[in-house]
Amino acid sequence: MSPELLLTLGMFGGLFLCIVLGVSLAFALGAIGLITAWVMWGTGGLMPVVTGIFNYMWMVLLAAVPLFVFIGVALSKTKIAEDLYNAFYLWSGSLRGGLAVGSCCLAAALSAMTGNNAASTVTTGLVGIPAMRQRGYKDSIILGTIGGAGTMGILIPPSIPLVVIGMMTGQSVGKLFARGLTAGLFIVFIFIVYILLRAWIQPDLCPAIGTRVSFAEKMKALRAVALPLLIVLSIIGSIFFGIATPTEAASLGCVAVILCVVIRGEFNWKFVKEVSYSTAVTTGMVLWIMFGAASFVAAYSGGGGLSFMQNLFMGFEVNRWVVFTIMQVIVFILGMFFDPMGIILICIPIFYPVVQGLNFDPIWFNLLFNINLCMGYITPPFGYCLFYLKSLCPETPMAIIYRSVVPFILLMMLSMVIMIFIPGIITWFPNVVIR
Repeated sequence: MSPELLLTLGMFGGLFLCIVLGVSLAFALGAIGLITAWVMWGTGGLMPVVTGIFNYMWMVLLAAVPLFVFIGVALSKTKIAEDLYNAFYLWSGSLRGGLAVGSCCLAAALSAMTGNNAASTVTTGLVGIPAMRQRGYKDSIILGTIGGAGTMGILIPPSIPLVVIGMMTGQSVGKLFARGLTAGLFIVFIFIVYILLRAWIQPDLCPAIGTRVSFAEKMKALRAVALPLLIVLSIIGSIFFGIATPTEAASLGCVAVILCVVIRGEFNWKFVKEVSYSTAVTTGMVLWIMFGAASFVAAYSGGGGLSFMQNLFMGFEVNRWVVFTIMQVIVFILGMFFDPMGIILICIPIFYPVVQGLNFDPIWFNLLFNINLCMGYITPPFGYCLFYLKSLCPETPMAIIYRSVVPFILLMMLSMVIMIFIPGIITWFPNVVIR
C-alpha cells in the first residue's frame, strides 16, 4: 500500500469516525490536520498548517461572508417575508397548488436576499406551513416544497458557498453569481411545474382557495415587493452591472437591509442586539470550518495526498464523462453526511485541477457541484434542511419528511442532467451581462 493511499484512508477514515462520534466538523478537520502534520513532520511541520490558515485570513473576498450572513439574519428578524408571502398568496392562491407555488417563489426571493439555506427554509416554513395546513394541503407536498425550494439559498446569489468557491479557484464571483441565478430560477421553475402537475393529478393534495381576490387587492399587495426588490438590486444588480465587487455589494446590501428595516419601523435596540449576536455566531461557525479545512488540506497536500488523488482521476483510461460522473457521485454521497462548506474546502482542491485537465468549463462544473450540495441539504440521513423541517413540525415523523423530499431530490437530479446536456441554460445570461 502506497504512503499516499494510506494517508488518504487514514485522514478521511478518521474524519468520518469523528463525525459519527458527534465531533463538530470544524474541530474534526482541524484536529486531524494537526495530528497528521505532527505525525509526519514533528512540531516543525505545523508551520504549513498555520500558513494555510493565514492564506484564508488574508483573502479580501472572505470579508463578504459576515456581510452576507448579516443580511440573512437581519431579514429573518423582520416581517418582510410575511408581507412577501401574502403577496404571492394573493396572486397564486386561487390556483390549485398555488400556495405551494407561492412558497417556492418566497424561498427563491429569500435566497436572493440572504444567500443562506437556513434563513430561506426556516422563514418560508414559519409563514408557509401554517397557511398551507389551514387550507387542507398535505404534509407530503408542504414539507417537500419548502425543503426543496429552501436549498436554493446556496445557489441563487448572494450565495456564500459560491463566494468561497470563487475565492478558492480564482474564478469570477460575478460569473458564478450570474450562472447561479439562472440555474436556481430554472430549478424553481421545474419545482413549480411539478407542483402544478401533481395538484392537477391529485386535487386533494393541495386544493385551491375558495375565495376570489380582486385585482385591486393584488396590486395593493405588490407594494410588499418594493423593499425586497431594493435589497436584491443593491446586491445582484451592483455586481452584474460592474458597479461593485462582491464584497462591496455585500456592504451595499447591508445598508439596503437597514434602510428597509428603518422604513418599516422595525429598527430598535433589540433588533440590533439579536442580529449582531446571531451574525457573530454564524460567521464564527463558517470561519472555524474554513480554518479547520485549511489545516486538513495543508496536511493532506503536504503528504502528497492531493497529487495522488488528482493523478488517480487523470489516470483513469475512460471517457472524461465517466470521471465527471464519479466526482459528482462522490459529492452527492458526502452531502449525506458532511457540511457543504467542508465538502467545498476538501473537494475543490482535488477536483478543480482535474476539471481543467479534462477541458470542462470550470464555472459550469462549479455550478453543477453547487447544485449537488443543494441536494445534500435534503438528502437523508443528515441533510440539514431535514432537521430544519423537523424543528418546524416536531409532531411529524422523520419518515414522512424523508419521503416528502425524495421527489424534489429527483427533480434536482433531472435539472442537473438537463444542464449537462444543454449548458446554454445556465451560460447565456452570464455571457450577456458579464463580459
